[in-house]
Amino acid sequence: MRLRTQLFLSISALITVALVGLLLGLFSVMQLAGSQEPLINRAFATINISLELRQHLGDQLVNLMGKELDVPALEESQRKFLAALEEGLKSAGDAETHEQFQKIAASYQTFLDVARQPADLRWRLLDDNDFSHSLDLLRNNMVELQRHSLTVVGGAEGAARDRAVLIASLIGLLGVAVLLIGVVTAQGIARRFGEPMDALAKAADQIGQGDFQVTLPLSPVNEIAALIRRFGLMTEALRIFKASNIEKLLAEEQRLKAVLDSIDDGLLILDRQGRVQHANPVAQRQLSWEEQPSGQSLAQALGHAELDELAQRVLRGEPLEEEPEDLVIDADGEQRVLSWRLAPVVLDDERRLGGVMVLRDVTEARAFERVRNEFVLRASHELRTPVTGMQMAFGLLNERLRFEAESREADLLRTVDEEMQRLVRLINDLLDFSRYQSGVQVLERQPCDLEEMLAQLRQRYTAHAGERNIEIELELHPPLPRVNLDRLQIERVLDNLVGNAIRHSPVGGHICLQARRHGERVLLSVADEGEGVPYSQQSRIFEPFVQIGHRKGGAGLGLALCKEIVQLHGGRIGLYSRPGQGAQFYMTLPV
Repeated sequence: MRLRTQLFLSISALITVALVGLLLGLFSVMQLAGSQEPLINRAFATINISLELRQHLGDQLVNLMGKELDVPALEESQRKFLAALEEGLKSAGDAETHEQFQKIAASYQTFLDVARQPADLRWRLLDDNDFSHSLDLLRNNMVELQRHSLTVVGGAEGAARDRAVLIASLIGLLGVAVLLIGVVTAQGIARRFGEPMDALAKAADQIGQGDFQVTLPLSPVNEIAALIRRFGLMTEALRIFKASNIEKLLAEEQRLKAVLDSIDDGLLILDRQGRVQHANPVAQRQLSWEEQPSGQSLAQALGHAELDELAQRVLRGEPLEEEPEDLVIDADGEQRVLSWRLAPVVLDDERRLGGVMVLRDVTEARAFERVRNEFVLRASHELRTPVTGMQMAFGLLNERLRFEAESREADLLRTVDEEMQRLVRLINDLLDFSRYQSGVQVLERQPCDLEEMLAQLRQRYTAHAGERNIEIELELHPPLPRVNLDRLQIERVLDNLVGNAIRHSPVGGHICLQARRHGERVLLSVADEGEGVPYSQQSRIFEPFVQIGHRKGGAGLGLALCKEIVQLHGGRIGLYSRPGQGAQFYMTLPV
């Protein structure tokens, strides 16, 4: 039988039984009300007539016992009494009520016979005479009539109560029957439908764990049987698919592992929580790990507490503004210096699976840089003294020699003077760069008004830029805070950036100096409309001894020195440029 047919029949049976019980109850209640209502109405009508009789009798007694007899009023009261009595005889619904009315009529006739005796007799209710006897008889008959009517009403109420109890019992039995039928139907549905569903759910859990050896249930319901058959076909298809692709997956895993192991740099694979999952052999050699610390955080694995916070920032997609410092690791009784980079692993749908940390052993490179810096620092000191003496001696010689302005000798003297000044600037730049890299340079910080500093910078270069018809624009976004910095060093950075912008801007160009606050940092930028910086050289532009383009300049230490000064202030310097569309150098300084 089909599932829809079974559900329809079961629910229809429950609804039919419930409707039959409801209709039976309604019919019984209506029948009960229809049968008891006339009886009760007649009883209450009899009681009303009895009350009218008592009232008219009372009026007659009052008239008879008064000082003066009012015959017309007495006759009117007697007439009303007889009319009410006649109405009661006509409306009597049962023999006993009719008999009671007849007794009242007979006793009233006796009362009238006594009351019609001579008027000079004064009747008293307390005397033992015919008047009191006839009145007692009439009153007793009227009381008996009222008592009988009340008995009829009570009997009707008792019968209605018994009938209501019977109807309630029948409806209760019917409700119990509906409940039993519902329980049996629900149990049948649960057994026929629920058990196969539970078995399918357990089979799905088993398949989800990779076990395809499942036992599928049987069901007489067509739809569930069809579902079970399709589930079995799906299970078999998954088993075949897994069997056919497991070798390919293993091959891909081995290929990926071989690629990771063949990389010259160390690799640490992190999960979403920043814990180490895998380390390639290069990383194990760099860190002297005998076995992989799977499940450990970077702080636990590498011994640097700050790495956990940095890893969480990267895994959340937040870029690291500062260039990460090298890691100093104690391995095999010696110190190793490792540079590192950390990047998130993101799928196409922006889901983050974890991260990759790249380690590079730069121990020898850092040692070479240290030796090179010491050499440059000492060489700069040693060269500065003789070059300064040569420049002074040449100045004195130049004052004593007299040549024509357009002569060959004067041109050679000017060339020697320019090259000596260039040599002095180069030596000074080398000396300053070595001081910054070796950590000898100390900043003299003080609160600085950025708006005033940029205004003076613009004023200093207005004349020089005007020689090439270049306009320098100052764009400020107040409010600008007062920043605690070494003003001379920052001015040196800005002088270098503005000088480069003028040198690389076309005639009639435009240079923009901009300053704004961005959170807890201040952004200063210099933008020109020159030829821009090629993409291939943008990553090396802040390295020492690197020159971009073919224009005449220094030794390539200007931007490297700017980078050292900004980083010493706790800031960051960068470049945004598109070839042929100018360049924008910017630096951020902490407030």
